[in-house]
Amino acid sequence: MKYVYFILITLLITSCIPIRIAPSIEDYKLTSGKKFKRQLPRENAFVFEDPKDANEFYNFINTKYSLNHQMVEDNVPIHVNGEEYFLSFYEVEIPDKSLNLWPFFANEALKNKGIDPIFTDFYVKRKGNWYIALYVSDADMNDCLTANYPFKEAILSHLKEIKNEYLNTSNYFEALLKMN
Repeated sequence: MKYVYFILITLLITSCIPIRIAPSIEDYKLTSGKKFKRQLPRENAFVFEDPKDANEFYNFINTKYSLNHQMVEDNVPIHVNGEEYFLSFYEVEIPDKSLNLWPFFANEALKNKGIDPIFTDFYVKRKGNWYIALYVSDADMNDCLTANYPFKEAILSHLKEIKNEYLNTSNYFEALLKMN
């Protein structure tokens, strides 16, 4: 029995304890921005995971809609079924966060021997997960992703096309050629 306790304590000390795990989104998620990440706007958002580098979506939208780096993130005019809508987006990070106990105990042992702690940066381990949150509004600034918006399905279909095109395109000038 003494060995079981020793093994359990050893596993506890050497393992990382997850504090927060970022959501895993298979295709996309339609949710309130505030519920997904507190800093996002309250309106409904079309959210998907971004496996690419930082600012890649910015470059994609800038190239696809020929914006010349002017108002790329807010109110980009898009056309769905002949109607004009406005697309805004946010790149957000939700990190996985875990607590690592062995550096804490190692620092305490070093303190007891009169040595300054050296593992202070290793207590908390983070791994970033990046997401793109898309918002669509009409000319009257109504949230087009609400459940009762009449053209919600057409807009969702268009956002899926944008997402798939972004994820499958490496040269963003191809997106310019595919532009509707």
